[in-house]
Amino acid sequence: MPLYQFTITKGSRSSQRKNEIAKAITKAHCDVTGAPARYVNVFFTEVAEDDIYIAGEPVSGTRMVGIVRRRTEEQNRKLLMALGEGWASATGEPLKDVVMAIVEIPGYQALEDGVLLGEAEDDDKLVGAH
Repeated sequence: MPLYQFTITKGSRSSQRKNEIAKAITKAHCDVTGAPARYVNVFFTEVAEDDIYIAGEPVSGTRMVGIVRRRTEEQNRKLLMALGEGWASATGEPLKDVVMAIVEIPGYQALEDGVLLGEAEDDDKLVGAH
């Protein structure tokens, strides 16, 4: 279910390393949450250099918004750091060069495989259910 949307500048290192980034983000999510890799969605939108702004000035770089089911604050902190470190490892760029955020939703606000999802905390109760 997790959806990781990257906005990247055309021609950037991230745009040249999408496959490596997707693998690193999937691994980070699975390592922290225990989710199967087949449920991790990573997608990219490439934009021109003047499509990302900070303080009203154009900048190049990578931005990510992830939508995940609710977890504890500790899990979210660990997840966000693992995602950032995965990106940095995949691109060879410093962690300070990326902006990332995760947004939590309750399970019922996600549809996958034709069903509304349960809460992440209940996943261990569903082993063998799929």
